Amino acid sequence: MISRRLLRIKVLQIVYAFSKKDDDSLTASEKELFFSIDKDYDLYHLIFLLLIDLGRYAEDRIDLGRNKRFPSQEDLNPNLRFIQSRVLAQLSENQSLQSYLDRQKLSWVKEPELIKKLHGELIESDYYLKFMQMGDPGYRDELEVFIRFLAETLAESDDFFAILEEKSVYWNDDVEFVISMVIKTLERFKKDRAEGGKLMTLFKDEEDRLFARDLYRKMLINRKEIHELIHQFTTNWEFERIAYMDVLIISLALTEILYFPGIPVKVSMNEYIELAKFYSTDKSSIFINGVLDKIVSHLQSEKKIRKTGRGLMGEISLEKGKD
Repeated sequence: MISRRLLRIKVLQIVYAFSKKDDDSLTASEKELFFSIDKDYDLYHLIFLLLIDLGRYAEDRIDLGRNKRFPSQEDLNPNLRFIQSRVLAQLSENQSLQSYLDRQKLSWVKEPELIKKLHGELIESDYYLKFMQMGDPGYRDELEVFIRFLAETLAESDDFFAILEEKSVYWNDDVEFVISMVIKTLERFKKDRAEGGKLMTLFKDEEDRLFARDLYRKMLINRKEIHELIHQFTTNWEFERIAYMDVLIISLALTEILYFPGIPVKVSMNEYIELAKFYSTDKSSIFINGVLDKIVSHLQSEKKIRKTGRGLMGEISLEKGKD
């Protein structure tokens, strides 16, 4: 579930936090890194639960309508299409989802107003009204309601974002990514599967988990040498006056370029230049690109960058681009 780009962001955030603390240890910060990654996996499951809770809330509203002292015809003959959705049934029966929620003790029980507000926005949406009025909707039509709710309603909900900010500082920057992963999971659901489909694993594979750990460790272990290298190629700048986030982004990029032989230089440079657009100043990406280009050219001339396997292809293409 967690992409390499998000892992880079997580490492950047933890390294920044570590640099601002006087009493933190490498081990404690590394634990915080993986804790922050785990929190995104919590949110992934919580968003699925939110869909289930919307269905439960809708069902409770129907029951209340039927039990009114003077129910209307609509109360007595409600449209059950949404609450009888096969998607909701599959999520409710998904054992891996329910086991994770139980194990982590995750719920929205303390947020009834959020559920009520989101349900109100859902039933007023054009995609929901269209679905409820369809003659004979299919399974993909049901999925479309939930996918559009996530992409158009939840992703734009200030109330949802405010509550997440209260619940965990680790979710602030990752909500949109996690919502996109929930959508991607739903898009793979099949109507003939009792549980809909498999939920994503936290890491794509063990290599990704080790990538996060090693990027963090190697950055901090080699920061003195890397900072000296940055000093050397920013002679026209006072090092102390360079935006600190820029220094961290350049440092992480160089860590990856020097100590991860399987990742092409071009990939590493592009990734961190993109990060700079979101996590530093307006002109940082141009500055970082220029500094990295100089340092990489120097390191290549000194034959200090060694790439193997798939990373070698990146080196070949990079060298050709300079001819």
